[in-house]
Amino acid sequence: MKMASILIIDDDVQILSMLRQTLERGGYDVLEASNGKQGMKLYLENPADLVITDIIMPEKEGIEIIIELKRDYPDVKIIAISGGGRINPEDYLDIAKKLGAQRTFTKPFERKQLLNAVRDLLQ
Repeated sequence: MKMASILIIDDDVQILSMLRQTLERGGYDVLEASNGKQGMKLYLENPADLVITDIIMPEKEGIEIIIELKRDYPDVKIIAISGGGRINPEDYLDIAKKLGAQRTFTKPFERKQLLNAVRDLLQ
């Protein structure tokens, strides 16, 4: 049985590392990108079963990623995460949900909650 693949897009190295460890321990194949532009390129080369994207990033914001992925790959599963920016993280995450993210998390979040959301979406 093939392991589900997850693409993590986040400009925070510590978050990338924590998510990679958590998801690999959970039995998933993990790809990572440190900005939105790199994330989209990786997805096009190797479409993942699930995308976890930060919202506020250089090069390309998470909102743009969600719009593009949902437009070109309507069935893609997306989890949006945010620590906020100029506005509340919840405001960004509400927008992400309206655009098609199935789950949203405000940083910092519980690893177990994220893992449960990943399992739910990949069933």
